[in-house]
Amino acid sequence: MAARPVSRMLQRVLRSSVRSCSSGAPVTQHRPGERSRTAAEELSRRRQFLREHAVPFSAFLTDSFGRQHSYLRISLTEKCNLRCQYCMPEEGVPLTPKADLLTTEEILTLARLFVKEGVDKIRLTGGEPLIRPDVVDIVAQLHRLEGLRTIGITTNGINLARLLPQLQKAGLSAINISLDTLVPAKFEFIVRRKGFHKVMEGIHKAIELGYSPVKVNCVVMRGLNEDELLNFVALTKGLPLDVRFIEYMPFDGNKWNFKKMVSYKEMLDTLQQQWPELEKLPEEESSTAKAFKIPGFRGQFSFITSMSEHFCGTCNRLRITADGNLKVCLFGSSEVSLRDHLRAGASEEELLRIIGAAVGRKKRQHAELPLMLQDSPPAIPSISSQHPFHVQGIRHRVSFSNRMSTWWKGCWVSRTPPLGQRWSNSPQRHCSSHLDSDANPKCLSAVSGAPATPSGPLPTSDQLTHVDTEGRAAMVDVGGKPDTERVAVASAVVLLGPVAFKLVQENQLKKGDALVVAQLAGVQAAKLTSQLIPLCHHVALSHVQVRLELDGARHAVGIRASCRAWGPTGVEMEALTAAAVAALTLYDMCKAVSRDIVLGEIKLLSKTGGQRGDFHRT
Repeated sequence: MAARPVSRMLQRVLRSSVRSCSSGAPVTQHRPGERSRTAAEELSRRRQFLREHAVPFSAFLTDSFGRQHSYLRISLTEKCNLRCQYCMPEEGVPLTPKADLLTTEEILTLARLFVKEGVDKIRLTGGEPLIRPDVVDIVAQLHRLEGLRTIGITTNGINLARLLPQLQKAGLSAINISLDTLVPAKFEFIVRRKGFHKVMEGIHKAIELGYSPVKVNCVVMRGLNEDELLNFVALTKGLPLDVRFIEYMPFDGNKWNFKKMVSYKEMLDTLQQQWPELEKLPEEESSTAKAFKIPGFRGQFSFITSMSEHFCGTCNRLRITADGNLKVCLFGSSEVSLRDHLRAGASEEELLRIIGAAVGRKKRQHAELPLMLQDSPPAIPSISSQHPFHVQGIRHRVSFSNRMSTWWKGCWVSRTPPLGQRWSNSPQRHCSSHLDSDANPKCLSAVSGAPATPSGPLPTSDQLTHVDTEGRAAMVDVGGKPDTERVAVASAVVLLGPVAFKLVQENQLKKGDALVVAQLAGVQAAKLTSQLIPLCHHVALSHVQVRLELDGARHAVGIRASCRAWGPTGVEMEALTAAAVAALTLYDMCKAVSRDIVLGEIKLLSKTGGQRGDFHRT
């Protein structure tokens, strides 16, 4: 409110002393024979003038807690070309009719209004913003707005390599790329689409064009990708990346579950064990990230602590949805339709009053937070901090980093066969995953395992160990048992039928590679067994292997899962869970083709270690 008279007064003084443009920034009259400035030089000079003669911040964008909102996020579309598991269902979400979405002119009109009032940073989001046909033109138009210092974009990276040269020329100054895994097969599992290599090509292109740092956003989810923290940070050794680990957050598409969340402190503890010398960097004003750097590394890594340590107190962000609603808080349910007022012919002053009223109602912190923090997250030990798992394509973290760095030289070729590789001369596909620090991951064309050797009947108990003397469920106390090596192997069979079997064999299912997805699901299930089976102990697995083999005679897939650990309790439940969930996943991948799929023969094949001796099924 007070800012507007001051702004007008400053502009009148400027106009009276020098010829100026509408912003108040002076325009130089060139003398004859003097080299005229380029458009870029002139724009830079005018922006410098605006910075030096800044007026008080707009009252319309200042809330009741004194937070000044200088950062606007604009969603260009609701559509996305991926289907991330934590974001939306596989079939997508209902889309707003095109007529109800903001037009390009409406987007620019609102952007112009916000920038005039003090917004100096705009980030374009989605959906996936790079699938909007006129995204380059929108960036170019925004770049012409005086007072706008930063134009950023958040993208999944699929179309980035193709569009980035044009976007950079148009004026794009900052890039955030979403990438939740460095394993191609796991990428396909998470996003339900192919495209890992396109994302890596986009990151490579951003570095090549001089963007520094290139921000890589990674949503960390327990049981899915928390075991990749070290590999992500290893990439910053030779690359100008800012890897940003984001705490798993609740949206409409996923229910809040503390078990899925890996907190900032837990992630930091894992990284400090590997790099105790890491340093915390100074926090920038209104920054959402806690940044760290390892001495000698080119890049850095950060944590977005939306859940465990919220940053509502310094929030300076506003959001405009693709259909023109103003959101003052990502978690808030209240929205104000700027589109409706704009199309009803509202004047600039009326729009500012509407915006100011919405900003004024912004709460001190996002609405869901008090409910979420009433109970702190359960202390779930991180398997990855003690026994890092390595899936197909990842071996030792150093060799992995070296292999990944060859991406940035323009031509990356894996030295190991890709997971789920098709063998043209073989009638069957065999898929094998090893999760072991010294394993050599590979896909096998034909592997013959040594037959199990009977070792006699397993001693049995005449009591159920999970039931107490009064018949109530009870967890067995294993504190007094000695630590020994425990190994278990389990199997399952999925009878697909001829149609589904052929599609799986030829990798023609619309959902993707069923064998790869089922294999990953089995691995994840083994790690999460104690969360699925109520009275199972949490076991720090040191090795997991899931193999799937096609049986053409039965139109079936045979599954074999093995687990190994060193501890006081066995791992047969982990092996059985891995086999069962891999079988269930195969059904899910194929159910659109046939509902007449049979899951069966789930059984323990062998176990070794423990006081009761070994067991080998004959």
